[in-house]
Order: sequence, then C-alpha cells, then structure tokens
Amino acid sequence: MARVGAIDCGTNSIRLLIADVQDGGLSDVVREMKIVRLGQGVDATGALAPEALERTFAAAEDYAVQLRSQRVESLRFVATSATRDAANRQVFVDGIRDRLGAEPEVISGREEAELSFTGAASVLAPTPGERVLVVDLGGGSTEFVLGTADGVLAALSTDMGCVRFTERYLRSDPPTAAEIAEAVADAEQHLARALDEVPLADVDRLVGVAGSVTTITAHALQLDQYRPEAIHGARLEGDRLDAACTSLLEMTRQQRAALPYMHPGRVDVIGAGALIWRTVSRRLAALTAGRVDGATASEHDILDGIALSAATRLPTHRAPGT
Repeated sequence: MARVGAIDCGTNSIRLLIADVQDGGLSDVVREMKIVRLGQGVDATGALAPEALERTFAAAEDYAVQLRSQRVESLRFVATSATRDAANRQVFVDGIRDRLGAEPEVISGREEAELSFTGAASVLAPTPGERVLVVDLGGGSTEFVLGTADGVLAALSTDMGCVRFTERYLRSDPPTAAEIAEAVADAEQHLARALDEVPLADVDRLVGVAGSVTTITAHALQLDQYRPEAIHGARLEGDRLDAACTSLLEMTRQQRAALPYMHPGRVDVIGAGALIWRTVSRRLAALTAGRVDGATASEHDILDGIALSAATRLPTHRAPGT
C-alpha cells in the first residue's frame, strides 16, 4: 500500500486528495477543495493576476502542511487550462515549487481528458462493449473523452468553461437573452469541432464530472445541503437535467447564493456551467436519436486520475518533509 497526494489546480479551484492506493483502488484520507479563481481575467489579459496567484499560493501552503502531516510518499501536482493559457505561468510554477517541493506539471488538454476518464472509470467503469463519454466541465476548458473498458478511444479539450464563458458572455445579473444566445452559439461551435475528433454519435452513456455538473445535480435533486454520497452516481433524465440547468442559468446571483448546496465560489459562474452542460446534453440526445437521454454525475474525476498516476511514479515526487 502506498500513500499518495494529488493536487488539481484548475481555473476556478485547487483541490487536494490524499489517498492510500491498494489493489489499483483509492481509499480517501483527505479530500479538500478551495476556490481560488486562478483563471481570473486570463481569457481577457492572457496572464495570471497577482491577487489570483496570492490566493493559490496560500492554498498551496495549507496543502503542504497536510501533505507533511499525512506522510505522503508521492505527490503529483497538475495544472490545467488557466495555466496553459497564461504568459506568466513561470511565476506560478516557481511559486508552487518553492511551497511544495514538487514540480507542477502544466499538462496538455489531451492528458487532462485522459486523467478525467481514468478517475471517473475507476468507480463508474464501462460495461463490456459500452462506449462512455466523460465530460469534464471546468472553469477554463471542457474535456470530452470517449472510452470503453479497454481504455480511451478519443479525447479532446475545448476552450469553453464556466469562468471563461461568464467573463466572456454572461455579464448581466441575471444573464440577458442576447447574452445566453451568444454563449449557446459558441458552445455549439465547440461541439461541432469536437465531432471532428470524438465520434459523439457512437456514445452509449454520458458521465459528467467536476463542480458545475455535481452542483447542477444537487439542484435537480433539491438537496438540503451538498451531499457527495447522494450526487455520485445519480442519473438525471434529459428533461430533469435540462430543467435544472435552465433554472440555475436564469436565477440571479442572490438567488443562487441562497441555495443550501451552492458553494460561494460557484455563485457567479454556475449559470455558464449550466448553459454548457445543457448544450452538451441536448446535442448528445440529438446525435444519438435519443439513445443517450440525460447523464450520470460522478464525484470522482481528474483528481482521482492524478492520484492513481502518482502511485505509478513512486518515488518520482516527494511531498514536503518526507
């Protein structure tokens, strides 16, 4: 048995998983998320904002303490869309290395997609012959990865995400019909390009991962608080998913903030996440002639994939103080 650490640093959040790996599976020790909005303004400026870096470095320092106390043997730190797009990403890389003693990896969209599939499939495995599409709806990008029980068949990362689309399109509170129409048109264009790489019409099941999808699922289930055990594996029929997305998209930020399962850091961007998830679900239903109607939510995603990959790298990266 090995104890590993995984950190996923995305556009909106930075997440930590400390887990014991045994027989190819993960047993959680610590699973934590902090909203740091590293991608604040990156879509417009092309650079990471100083205040966003400060928030992210503070979270990394807290995570370093936990990694030391839990005596992690191997650590992998992965950074995704916002860092890929930033001209000053070396400032981020140097700051993380200084605080964690591990080299942050700014991975490609393709690897991000594959890690997301590995994480989701580790607990929601495809049945023999089944083609599962895992969609990782993040802050700066959305990954589409099609796979079977034998592994990944096709994958693509697209530049649409809840933070990026909020900053680019949904500026009003609530969004106007014109803003929504413009955002939907862009999402449709991304899906049209995805079809060139990923055979979406061949999908048998749709699985969504990451905070936008799980929050939308919590909204559809009308939970009294955020309950991972109720969200994980929950399947929403197309009509129910569509209604939940539309409801969140059309709410004011004050209305969203009052929801008992809404993380404060998602209040301003969940509308864009809902718009993207609704567009993906509708397109899959149309492409498969209704065979894929709705989606299953997974609480296990790229973070789990990173942890599983860290176990194969012992002792490539060591946690601070180990």
